[in-house]
Amino acid sequence: MKKTIIVSGMAGSGKSTLAGLIAKKYKLELFVAGDKLKEMISKEPDYMGFWGTKKGIEAMPKRIANPEFDKKFDSILIKRAKKGNVVFTSWTLPWVFKDSFKIWLSASAKKRAERLSKRDRISLKSAEAIVKKRDMYNKKIFKKIYNFDFGNDLSPFDLIINTDIYTIAEIFEICKKAIEKYFK
Repeated sequence: MKKTIIVSGMAGSGKSTLAGLIAKKYKLELFVAGDKLKEMISKEPDYMGFWGTKKGIEAMPKRIANPEFDKKFDSILIKRAKKGNVVFTSWTLPWVFKDSFKIWLSASAKKRAERLSKRDRISLKSAEAIVKKRDMYNKKIFKKIYNFDFGNDLSPFDLIINTDIYTIAEIFEICKKAIEKYFK
């Protein structure tokens, strides 16, 4: 059976870390949607922290004003998802692609800012501002384009995990059990 697994959650919730572990364990392609979107927007080599930069933040209202960019990008994701044998990190796929196992990683804004601060080597205060701004823009983007309440409507998800209270090893163990049961 071909597997399509989608890991979603707010910025800094642990999506990429978990998706990488899942991809390695099940020998699946890893597709980090945010990295692909960065490449399409910035036309520059990939780097961490892009969405907190001036260019990344400036892209958000442009995406709200012109939803065709996101719709085109999401059609690329859907096309790849249909082929299977892939793990995605994605904010929209759980709502627009049905045939997959979907994981939501929840985390407090404080914990997400701490992770962003450490990952991108920025001050905690800067990371908190970035998390707040990104959350606001992402919610607006997805409400306008697809009319779902990002971060609050968790109805598409098969598994929801609070990453504030578990280690990545514990989260991975929970996911392995759920994935194996789902694809049995």
